[in-house]
Amino acid sequence: MDINQFLSDRSRLMKASEIRELLKWITEDVISLGGGMPDPSSFPTKEIIEITRDVLSTKPDRALQYGATGGVAELKEEIVRFMGKEGIKIEGPENIIITVGSQEALDIIGRLFINPGDYIITESPTYLAAIQAFRIYGPKIVGVPMDNDGIRIDVLEDTIKKLSGDGKVKFIYVIPTGQNPTGITMSMERRKALLEIASRYDLLVIEDDPYGYIYFGDGTPPDRLKAMDTEGRVIYLSTFSKIAAPGLRLGWVAASKEIIRWFELAKQSIDLHTSTLNQYIAAELLKRGVIERNIPKIKEIYRTKRDLMLQALGEYMPEGVTWTRPSAGMFIWLSAPEKVDTGEMLSIAIKKYRVAYVPGKSFYPNGERHNDMRLNFTYPTPQQIFEGIRRLALAIKEYLSLVS
Repeated sequence: MDINQFLSDRSRLMKASEIRELLKWITEDVISLGGGMPDPSSFPTKEIIEITRDVLSTKPDRALQYGATGGVAELKEEIVRFMGKEGIKIEGPENIIITVGSQEALDIIGRLFINPGDYIITESPTYLAAIQAFRIYGPKIVGVPMDNDGIRIDVLEDTIKKLSGDGKVKFIYVIPTGQNPTGITMSMERRKALLEIASRYDLLVIEDDPYGYIYFGDGTPPDRLKAMDTEGRVIYLSTFSKIAAPGLRLGWVAASKEIIRWFELAKQSIDLHTSTLNQYIAAELLKRGVIERNIPKIKEIYRTKRDLMLQALGEYMPEGVTWTRPSAGMFIWLSAPEKVDTGEMLSIAIKKYRVAYVPGKSFYPNGERHNDMRLNFTYPTPQQIFEGIRRLALAIKEYLSLVS
């Protein structure tokens, strides 16, 4: 039977995640710098075990039952307090919805706001799974280049002006702090300018903030866009995956009551509600201060590993290779000389040098560059970081010799 005859037009817009496909190739003797996984030593495992036991002992009738689509009230109240300590003032729990990680929130955004042919604007490069989530709803995704201060505001405004005569621009999607895949943190000046542009052209801003709570750069992290939002334009996404554990599959959205109501309507038809048990566990992680105590530990682990990778890159990489210096997040963005195609080079890296990375092309909405790659420094051990970068440098040198 040919299944293709039954597939919807929308399903044909789905593409496999290059990251997920890459993981299938990885064996024990391959050093992977390609995933996006936290360091397991950062998980508050002991506390999660204790809290899970307590929740099941004291409230099994609620924790194991169906729940409200918007989420467990206790957790939403704790999130409001948690965000408030970070300077993000939310009116109340009714401005929060709990999702199955931020990924579900991205899909709901596509469902709610994108008609086929609408324009949406992202940073370029941007989070690969966001492109995947939006693409199946048929938008025209337009990427705006970045520099070390974040999205180029001059190019952004020019882009909006050009697109406004050709169709509806719905929203601007950004990851302002520790951007995935580049690790770049948007400057305060750019953040203010971005909100001014959104107001001037009447656009929504999607602020994806998985890494803002684990900022490990020098000085104070910039304010969140949501903290600066005076018009209710910013839809804020975050997750427990980076501050607790990704296996909980918990994220949240903060927005106006009206927007949250639309999110609830969309979520009802997807999965009714997020895991009630996991929500009660997360509520206790916040209530007991476990997450707040764990965050400094995460920052120190990631700062140390980032510095090790930066040191290794400086020692091993050939001339002409450049890379970012992230102040948050999990990734370093490496750019090889123009003649390098990192997608083509991947087979050499894996088969001969037993090291893996994620080629950069898929992070661009239109696949316009081929000589970049994303490197993860949070999951590999310190020894794997140094050895992996050494092997990667050898692969780049060999590829350059072949194309010279």
